[in-house]
Amino acid sequence: MTGYYDYVLGLIPAALIGVTAFLNLVGLSLMSALPAGAVAAATVVAHAIFVRAPVTGDAPADASRPGRGDGGPGGRSSA
Repeated sequence: MTGYYDYVLGLIPAALIGVTAFLNLVGLSLMSALPAGAVAAATVVAHAIFVRAPVTGDAPADASRPGRGDGGPGGRSSA
C-alpha cells in the first residue's frame, strides 16, 4: 500500500524536473529555471518534514533518551 511518504519520494524529482522543464519551455533560461524547480522540490520536502511530520508522538520524550528513563542509574553520580 502506498502512503504519503511514498508519494513524496516520487514527487521530489517530478517537481524538480517538471517545473524546470516547464519554465525552460516557456522561455526561461535553464540557469533561471533550475532554481525555481529546486524551490518547488524543497517545498515538497519541507511539507513532508514540518507539516506532516513522520513521528507518532506516542512515546514520552524522556524514554527515548538514554539515562532518562526509570530503569538503571542513568548517569547519576555515585558521590
